[in-house]
Order: sequence, then structure tokens, then C-alpha cells
Amino acid sequence: MKIFRQQRSLVLIVSCACLFAATLAASRRLTDRKALVSTRHEDTSRRENEGPRSQPQEPSPKVISPEAVGPIDRRVIAGGGGTSGGGSIRVEGTAGETSASRTMSGGSLTLNGGFWNTLAAAATPTPTSTPTPTATPTPTPTPTTTPTPTPTPTPTPNVVQFSSSNYGVVEACTTVTITVNRIGNTSGAASVDYFTSDVTASERRDYITAIGTLRFAAGETSKSFVVLINDDSYVEGNETFNVNLRNPSGATLGAPAIATVTIIDNASEPTANVIDDPSDFVCQHYHDFLNRTPDADGLAFWINQITSCGADQTCVQLKRINVSAAYFLSIEFQQTGYLVERIYKVAYGDASGTSTFGSAHQLAVPVVRFNEFLPDTQEIGQGVVVNVGNWQQQLENNKQAFALEFVQRSRFTSAFATTLTPALFVDALFTNAGVTPSAGDRQAAINEFGSATNTSDVAARGRALRDVAENASLVSQEFNRAFVLMQFFGYLRRNPNDPQDTDYTGYEFWLNKLNQFNSNFVNAEMVKAFISSTEYRQRFGP
Repeated sequence: MKIFRQQRSLVLIVSCACLFAATLAASRRLTDRKALVSTRHEDTSRRENEGPRSQPQEPSPKVISPEAVGPIDRRVIAGGGGTSGGGSIRVEGTAGETSASRTMSGGSLTLNGGFWNTLAAAATPTPTSTPTPTATPTPTPTPTTTPTPTPTPTPTPNVVQFSSSNYGVVEACTTVTITVNRIGNTSGAASVDYFTSDVTASERRDYITAIGTLRFAAGETSKSFVVLINDDSYVEGNETFNVNLRNPSGATLGAPAIATVTIIDNASEPTANVIDDPSDFVCQHYHDFLNRTPDADGLAFWINQITSCGADQTCVQLKRINVSAAYFLSIEFQQTGYLVERIYKVAYGDASGTSTFGSAHQLAVPVVRFNEFLPDTQEIGQGVVVNVGNWQQQLENNKQAFALEFVQRSRFTSAFATTLTPALFVDALFTNAGVTPSAGDRQAAINEFGSATNTSDVAARGRALRDVAENASLVSQEFNRAFVLMQFFGYLRRNPNDPQDTDYTGYEFWLNKLNQFNSNFVNAEMVKAFISSTEYRQRFGP
């Protein structure tokens, strides 16, 4: 009997221990499940707070089904004092307890309640929304200033312009100097053309037309040219003309590109025509024939030729004729103005003009016109004063430069194709000149091209052109025609067929007279007639 009770007690102790272990395992799993549910609930709440807000919904009831499995030797206390068989205890829902009919203790486990019941899971309460915290405003960072990119430097302009927009000069037989400045990048060569134009002043009476090209070498920043101012006896107040820039090369035109020159009228005008004054007469010949201001020695020499006559008016008249003719005959004019006339003849031959001398007919006349002759003569004579400085080298340099530029003009290149052989090119030039050259003169001009079979070498073209234009036969043959032409160009500042003439009748008349007297201009009275003419004298006074 005692042994039976001991065995029964042992069974009870073992059963209690097994029940305690199973209950403890179920409790732990339940705790883990609650923790998982809580975590999911917190995640859901956080997503609701972080995401777009929507109408909250009542959560569905959940069933918590933790499993607790524990071997209990196939016996589980179900309540009271009975036993129940089975291998496991399944707890569904939330474990709860009811009133127990007895208390059992064993080991460290105390169970309050005599049986387990299945309970529905309590509804999970709607979580109180965690208020969205007011966002702490992120301070606006001070904007980083975007650095202004360094602009690409504007290329330094290279411009040519007058040094002033206004120039002034007192009326006299004098000059006004006009300066052109080059500004900016002057590392290269540049050039610009200049010319004068009438406003209220007249080219024939008040000043001499200036036309030319200023050429700047690399580094040069300033160039000047002079405009010749004439004296007269007219009471006319201040008069103006313009100087203009055009055709820049290696530069652009700046401002001012047009300048005004004011000729300030004399305070008092002489009653006599100023051209009767020896000083004005000689000075004007420098302007009209040599296109420059007088050098002091030359001016004094020619004035003395006239004044040495004293009161002898016959002597004075003859001296005035001789002095006047001397300018055409001078080395300076023969190597400048007369050379230009011959170059045009060699290049283009003769023009045809109408004359009524004797009867209406056509005659061969010089092809060069006054507006062509004037700038070309000024270009060759630039800086040349005979017997002053290195004038011969300056003259030669000017001739070479002019010939080279002349053969590159479109009129010349159209007349002489570069495919011509040197022989054909030279023969054409002599034909235009009206000269039959010697074999030596012809070959010398051809040899300018060396062994070339064509005439594309522009420098050789320029040299050959000069060879023919300076041919001695042509110089002699063309002399009288050029002499008569210069009476119109020099004294009257116009072409032979311009108003007051309408054709070449006057030109032919004087050419015949000069030929008749074998070029003796005194006996032909040609110079005397022009310097005594009303048209000439009215340039300078009433």
C-alpha cells in the first residue's frame, strides 16, 4: 500500500513537471507572437504617419494560434483530478484562467485554475495615431554664388580713323596736314585710301584735290597727308571741304572716317588778282604741276626769275611764260606726271576724240583722264623733291610700287591675259605705244620674265611695262601730245573735252601749233595763251 502511494506521488510530480514545461514553452511563443504583432502594428502606424493620409479603417479581428507542444508522457491534466490522454496541448486564442476547484503545486510551478478553455482573440484596439511631428525646417543654405565666367576677351580692334573731325587753315597758298591714326592691334600691315570732296569750297579754285593711299607698316600707328590750299582774291567768307577714308585693308574704318576742313577767309582780300603776284604765281605752279608745297630754295629761285625784271612788263611777261613752262619741262614732272601719261598709252593705246578743227572728224587723243592722272601722279611723286635728300631712290621706289600696283588693276588684267607668252605681251605693249622697238629694247623687256613661258609673274609685268613706257622713242614721240594735255590738266584742272569745251577742237588746235613750231612753246604762244586765259585767271580772282 505504501509503495502504491509513492508511485502515485511520483507520477503526479512527473506530470506536473511536464505540464510546467509545456506551459512555459507556450507562454514564450505567445509572448513572441505578441511582440511580432506589436512590431507589425508599429510599422503600420509609422507608414500611415509617413505616407499619404487616408481614412483609418477598423482592423479585422485576429486569431492568435500559437502552438505549444510538450511531451507529457501522454497525460495532460484537464481539470479536477481526472486525467486525459493525448500527446499535445493546443492553445488557441489568448490564454486565460477560470476559477479552479483545487490548487496543485509541484516543483516551481503553481497553476491557478483547474482547466483551460478556448477563447476568441480580443479585438486589437485601434491604435491612437501618433501625431505627425512638426518638421523642423531645414535651414535654407546660403546659395553658392555661381562664378561669373571670364568672358572671352574681345579681339583688340584694328581701326583707322582721322585724328580729328575738324581741321582749319587760313586761306593762302599753303597746306593743311591731315593725320590718320591706327588704333588697336597694329602688329600687321594695313592701308586705307583717302580723297577730298567739295562742300562749299571748290577744288578748281580753293584747294587741290588729294587722292591717294596711306600704307602702314607693322607697328606704325600714324600717317599724314597734306592738302594743298590755294589763295584767291574773292571775298567769300569761310569755306569747307571734306576729307574721306575708304577701302581699308588690314583694318576697319573707325570714327571719324570723314573730317571737315574749314578754309578761313582772309581778313582782307587784295584788289588785284593774286595770280599776278610773283609769289602766288610760282607757288600755284608747284600745286598744279608738281602736286606739292614749294621747297624754299625752288620757290625763291623762280620768284627771282620774275622779279629780276623790275618794272619791265615785257620782261615780266616773258619770264612768267618761261617759268610756267619750266614746270612741265622739269625732271620732277617728266618722271612723274609725264610718266603716268605714257604708262596709260602703253597699256591701253589711244582714245578717240571728236574735233571740228577744219571740219568734223575723229582723231587719236591721250587715253588717260584727269581723275586718273591726278592720283597716279601724286602717288609717284610722294615725298620726291629733286635735289633734296635721297630723292632719286625715293623716286625709283615710287615707280616700282606704282608699276606693280598698276598691272594688278582689273582693267589691265582684263586687257592682258596671264597666258600670253612674254613675247606676245611685250609686242602688244609696243603696239599700243605706237613704237617700233629696236631688237635690243624688245628683248630687254621680254627678258624681264626670265625663262617663263607665260606672263603670270606680276613683278615682271610691272618691269616690262616700265621698260616700254620709258623707251626713248616713245618719250620723244609723245612729248607734244602730253605738253598740250597738261595745259588742260594743269592750268584748267579739267579734261580737254570738258566744259567750257565740248570736244577736242581746242586740243587739236594747240597740238598743231606746237608741232608747227617744233615744240617751241614760246613761238607757238601756247603757254602764254593758257596763263592769260579768262578761265585760268578766274580760278584766283575776278
